Amino acid sequence: MTTFKKTLLMAIALPLALGSASVLAFGGGKDGHHGGYFGGKGGCGMKEGYKVFRNLDLTDEQKQKMQDMREANREAMKASFGEQHAAMQANHQKMQSLLLAADFDENAVRELAQQMSEQQTERRVTMLKKRHEMLNILTAEQKAKYQQLQADRAEQCQARWAEKNQ
Repeated sequence: MTTFKKTLLMAIALPLALGSASVLAFGGGKDGHHGGYFGGKGGCGMKEGYKVFRNLDLTDEQKQKMQDMREANREAMKASFGEQHAAMQANHQKMQSLLLAADFDENAVRELAQQMSEQQTERRVTMLKKRHEMLNILTAEQKAKYQQLQADRAEQCQARWAEKNQ
């Protein structure tokens, strides 16, 4: 198989594989319930992680700070959603153009892939920075309890996942 055919095959397979992975991560399910490991009724989704905070005996001041941060983060997300969505759409259009071109432009594909990776990295860094700020509201004892609760939750999710996949 020629290098061109291999590269073309990879260019076609990569978006399909990434799309399939996101569909599998979503889990399908009806009525918004994904069940099992990925969330919903299984208790291992993102929303379940926030329930850990309920078990930390937060003071009223800590609760208020958390609420204020969540609201500020929500507003920031709403403000940037349109811009991020437009960038993702533009990247998708570029990808489609590259895939449908008569000749495969590996340099352009690499540049687009790098750009998309950088955008994803920036979103991840922003998310983790906000999570870090929220966790810094906790006392040392609360952080230790948080770590233990997270470890317990991860263990339960792993057990459910193993049970589901037997």
